[in-house]
Parts: sequence; C-alpha cells; structure tokens
Amino acid sequence: MAKPTFSTPDLTTFCRLNDLDLTCTGQHITGHKAILECRPNTADDWCRRCGGHGIVRDTVVRQLAHEPFGHRPTTLHIRLRRYKCVECGRVWRQDTTAAAPPRAKISRTGLDWALRALVID
Repeated sequence: MAKPTFSTPDLTTFCRLNDLDLTCTGQHITGHKAILECRPNTADDWCRRCGGHGIVRDTVVRQLAHEPFGHRPTTLHIRLRRYKCVECGRVWRQDTTAAAPPRAKISRTGLDWALRALVID
C-alpha cells in the first residue's frame, strides 16, 4: 500500500460497538482499566402494553463487561433512557437486547471473546 487513505478515528467501530447497536460517547482509560460510555442507536419510546407514546422520565446506567483492549478489562457504561407511557403509566427502559440478553453482565462481544479464548487457546 503505497499511499494509504486515512479517516478520522472512530472508537465505536474500533471497539465493535456498532455490532451491538451502540455508539461510544466517551472514554475513561487508565493503566488498569478502560470504561467506555455508550448510548443505544435506536429510540424505544412506544409502549409495548398499549401502544401509546412514552415521554422521557430519566436515565439509568447499565454496566456490561466487554472484550479487553490492550490487556485492560473494559467495561461499557450504557446510558439508557427510561420512558413513561402517557396512556397507561407503564415505565420501561430502552431495549438493549442487541448488546446483551436481559440481566446479563457481559456483552455479546465479550462473551464471544471469552468463548474463543477458552476453545482456541
């Protein structure tokens, strides 16, 4: 490759967060760990019970272990919006099943990395 073409750095693509339907909005990297702040790419503001529209109530952070980068344990801090239905009053969070199953503590990419490490190594 005589004259490579460079683009701007993109942490979302580098950390394979686009596969999890997430976008990286910040990072905190120390010598011992890496924390990536993320948000979901898709809005989830329609009630699954009655079909009514939800309004943003507040935000919560879901923490997931992710595949390590540079021998640092990496944690995803996913900032999720919580919605309240105008019609029935039900409260729900944004859907993150693309990133991890419900109640999981490790991302799908982190689980893939761990299983490959067990089987191949």
